[in-house]
Amino acid sequence: MCSRALNEWIEEVARVTQPDRIVWCDGSEREYHALLEQMLGDGTLLRLNERKYPNCYLHRSHPTDVARTEHLTFICTPKPEDAGPTNNWMSPQEARERVGALFRGCMKGRTMYVVPYLMGPPGSPFSEVGVEVTDSPYVVANMRIMTRMGKIALEHLGDSEHFVRGLHSLGDLSPERRYICHFPEERAIWSIGSGYGGNALLGKKCHSLRIASVEARDEGWLAEHMLIIGVEDPEGNVTYLAGAFPSACGKTNLAMLVPPPALSRYKVWTVGDDIAWLRLGPDGRLWAVNPETGFFGVAPGTSVKTNPNAMIALSRNSIFTNVALTPEGTPWWEGMSDPPEFAYDWQGKPWTPASGRPAAHPNARYTAPARQCPSISPHWEDPQGVPISAILFGGRRARVAPLVYEAFDWAHGVFVGASMASETTAAAMGEIGVVRRDPMAMLPFCGYNMADYFRHWLWMGTRSPRMPRIFHVNWFRTDERGQFLWPGFGENLRVLKWIIERVNGRGDAEETPIGYVPTPEALDLEGLTLSKEAVRELLHVDPNEWRQEAEAIAEFFRRFGDRLPEELWQAHRQLLRRLG
Repeated sequence: MCSRALNEWIEEVARVTQPDRIVWCDGSEREYHALLEQMLGDGTLLRLNERKYPNCYLHRSHPTDVARTEHLTFICTPKPEDAGPTNNWMSPQEARERVGALFRGCMKGRTMYVVPYLMGPPGSPFSEVGVEVTDSPYVVANMRIMTRMGKIALEHLGDSEHFVRGLHSLGDLSPERRYICHFPEERAIWSIGSGYGGNALLGKKCHSLRIASVEARDEGWLAEHMLIIGVEDPEGNVTYLAGAFPSACGKTNLAMLVPPPALSRYKVWTVGDDIAWLRLGPDGRLWAVNPETGFFGVAPGTSVKTNPNAMIALSRNSIFTNVALTPEGTPWWEGMSDPPEFAYDWQGKPWTPASGRPAAHPNARYTAPARQCPSISPHWEDPQGVPISAILFGGRRARVAPLVYEAFDWAHGVFVGASMASETTAAAMGEIGVVRRDPMAMLPFCGYNMADYFRHWLWMGTRSPRMPRIFHVNWFRTDERGQFLWPGFGENLRVLKWIIERVNGRGDAEETPIGYVPTPEALDLEGLTLSKEAVRELLHVDPNEWRQEAEAIAEFFRRFGDRLPEELWQAHRQLLRRLG
């Protein structure tokens, strides 16, 4: 039994796209394996070594379709100022004419899959239903890993007409006819011309961030690009943290952190690695759920050393995209282990270490069930979520930002998040060290004007005296030779330990112009071979560097014109005053 609104929408989509047949997906194991067999038969998937990677498969996407295409991603609102200066804008009318035309007859000769999915735990007030219509069985298989798909979503929907409508077609995979359009007022998404993850798995960034951020603004909650973890101390107390990090800043590794030997009596629990939906609870605290059920992680750089929990999670029941394939039928990517003597690269071409090109695409991915992660929290599917005590904003800065500092209050914390930045790395971009602002790590994912998004964050802080404390972390500070000062990875738990102590009224700190920085003695550095000079440099706040930083922040803020909340300019003036 489906809602009338859903049936009418499916009929309307079918009239436009003209598929040969329509399949309603139920999310069952039987259906999933039938899809896999179908894709193995037509070459969409390759089966990996069943003994070493049971029920795992490799997909190779079209060489022009390997990443999010942000320049072809649009927010379709009646007025361009509602999309804001950091989004690409297209009017809904133009989208219907230009993009709508591409959907006419696009599924002729294909099967149209109707994929109802639930974002969030069953029975949770946080959760909501989306329905993706797609002609890609690869998308269906990935959506089954990433969401609660099929019957469970239809039961949650009932006869309601409130669901996010996602229409996706591979089209002809031409970059000239590739668009990802979001209609916030209608809670709708159109995507054509791409089969790649974030462009095609519409529950991912499109629904859970771009559309959900608008819903959150309208309904009084937060939809954020954040990990959620619980840190359990030796006495069994668990403190939950959420954290926003731009790409190449160690977000997934932090989400699945393994404590170092010196802190082996601590435990880090993974609630989510990428998306957090946060609502105020009746107790006045901010509670968070992870709306997803899987990890859609970047493979290169993931290894037993950097993220052992991820390596275990992806070792079965997973789909790999654009990784290399060894002769024994196992996946391989740069940074995983020593390179094989021979492999087939992500396009299926013969490869050796002397080939002079990467074996795996730099954006190669794995889609793995979250329940397989050894550190998955026993509360990751609690309908009420988990209570957040601290929010972390992270960046990649060789200078300027110390290892960690705490914001003075909520409004100052919003300023810290709104001005956060990272420096590009050689792997990410052609230029090294270019500072890119990425407020709350939401720049590509906010579904409306970011000035209004900052205002919404400020307003959230007025609703309760029990909001989380806000911190900024930077694992990437370097010395004059360009060497990292901080060991990173599992040792980052030492910083989390200080943050938790601050939340609980302990943890010594020194007040600086930018916030509260730990005293050198406040960090638990037992077992680390860090010199006093290195610790001093890690925690140093240079007023001259911060005056330059303040100028760059002002330049970024001016992009938003009169729409930027006055509170952020006020925080900026206060920073300059404290810097002298």
